[in-house]
Amino acid sequence: MGLTKILICDDSPAEARLLQSVLESAGYWPVATHDPSSIERTIEIERPALILLDVVMPGRNGFQVCRDLKSHAEFGRIPVVVVSSKDGESDKFWAKQQGADGYIVKPFTAAALLAEVKRFA
Repeated sequence: MGLTKILICDDSPAEARLLQSVLESAGYWPVATHDPSSIERTIEIERPALILLDVVMPGRNGFQVCRDLKSHAEFGRIPVVVVSSKDGESDKFWAKQQGADGYIVKPFTAAALLAEVKRFA
């Protein structure tokens, strides 16, 4: 059995590195993309079991990306957890409306991140 692959989509390399280090320490195989416009191509190549998705990104925001992925015939089955500094109930509601399976507020603890990841991966 191989490691569970998790795709991180965050336009901030520092945020992506933080997520990667937490996931690696817990035995996951994280891969990152910083460009939301190429996430579909990255999914085709990497075939992740779970996607961690930032909201505030240039071009396509995380809500748009989530909606697009969830309406895709093949990618729609992959769980998406939104990772955002937006912590309002309306943000969480909107993420769910776009198809998000989970929601983590930044800044997060490693324990909170891993608990959410374990629900899906």
